[in-house]
Amino acid sequence: MIKLQGSSNENFVVLGLGRSGMTSARALNASGANVICWDDDPEKRSLASSQGLRVIGSVSDFDWESIDRLIISPGVPHHFPLPHPMVSAAVSAGVLIDNDVGLFFQSIATKSWDKFSVRPRIVAVTGSNGKSTTASLLHHIFLKRGYKSQLAGNIGRGVLDIDPPENNELIVLELSSYQTDVARILSPDLAIFTNFSADHLERHGGIGGYLAAKRRLFTEGCPDYSIIGVDELAGLNLAQQLSASIGDESIIRVSATKQMRRFDWSIFLDAGYLVEHRKGKQINSTDLKVFDNFVGPHSYQNAASAYAACRALGMSPRKIVEAMKGFDGLAHRSQKIAAVNGITFINDSKATNVESAMMSLNAYENIRWICGGQQKDGGLSKLNSVTQKVRRAYVIGAEAENISKQLTCENVVCGDMRQAVECAVKDSESGDVVLLAPAASSFDQYDNFERRGEDFAEQVERIINNFHEKTTY
Repeated sequence: MIKLQGSSNENFVVLGLGRSGMTSARALNASGANVICWDDDPEKRSLASSQGLRVIGSVSDFDWESIDRLIISPGVPHHFPLPHPMVSAAVSAGVLIDNDVGLFFQSIATKSWDKFSVRPRIVAVTGSNGKSTTASLLHHIFLKRGYKSQLAGNIGRGVLDIDPPENNELIVLELSSYQTDVARILSPDLAIFTNFSADHLERHGGIGGYLAAKRRLFTEGCPDYSIIGVDELAGLNLAQQLSASIGDESIIRVSATKQMRRFDWSIFLDAGYLVEHRKGKQINSTDLKVFDNFVGPHSYQNAASAYAACRALGMSPRKIVEAMKGFDGLAHRSQKIAAVNGITFINDSKATNVESAMMSLNAYENIRWICGGQQKDGGLSKLNSVTQKVRRAYVIGAEAENISKQLTCENVVCGDMRQAVECAVKDSESGDVVLLAPAASSFDQYDNFERRGEDFAEQVERIINNFHEKTTY
């Protein structure tokens, strides 16, 4: 756990007692702070109380005059669509708002670092899609190359739960817009912007607010190197705004769709080859098509972003590529779960928005597409431009009828996952790909996208087992 500097004898309120809130409260207590906790869920309040945390009984007559800082969890709205009442009260009283990420960056560097031959470095990853895969790939490469490394933030452990970094250690943080929007201090050594598409618009008051939350990691964090995906206008503008000149090597542009030889340092994809171009020369070219663990432009983009970060840290191209080969990817993200009778089953349940589903549809041929769920702004009609390789769509979820009418490809309403998988398998022939890429959130039928992906895998396993039982006799 990270010891929090400057918090001894200070008065904190922790609002939201999920993973990050509980970790923040424990870290503050261990650092000598006076901590009061609250969550709107009485069960979470009871759990916190049972673990020795001080939980207030009511917020109606709470006195903010004695409080120095309010620490909020990612799920707590602090601005849009409406701030939590405790946030409004704290702001009115002049109390500072922060989160666990802000506390982390405030406290991570200590005097003990003066004794290190190479101080620890922090790589932060944000963006709309590919954050988890890019962060996990980086963590994998670092470990393979013999570095001590920890992975935290929006994936794995909370940022305050990690062990104090050691000499030459590399910390990888995946940071969501909810986290970067609130943190009072952001100071990574390297920062990655994977890509940008509309998401979480209600929480950020529109797409401008969402982009502003992402930009804070770069404009206020001031990393030594900024690795920017420039396949969308937002990334192009961000790279331009951060650059002192075309020759600014602190800005590394990454593209999965276009060659970029004008800038002093860029990483791009050319016919499936990952190309590094620097100071007017091609430094490296790697054929990603021979890697079983990278499929399609979105996967290549993740690889290119991770490669760029490793190069900025001084690793050689050959060693980076060697380490990449052993990466198996993440569950629910273009995850190959089975292949039977020439039919391949891909679980991309994490494709919860149109843009991520579009990337998935572009990556495969002969697709039996399972989609649907709780629609986000704009629906799924935008995907009609990339459904040429879809042989048939199988629509699930509470809004299946509405989604079915939006799609121009052949489709059938299935309702639930069991029926969708059964129909897709029945229709499939050798060479087909049964792809779960919902393009919608899971909350109409599942607690989260992980549970949806697990259901898909369970239905596939059930059908495969039934097939094997029938062919045994």
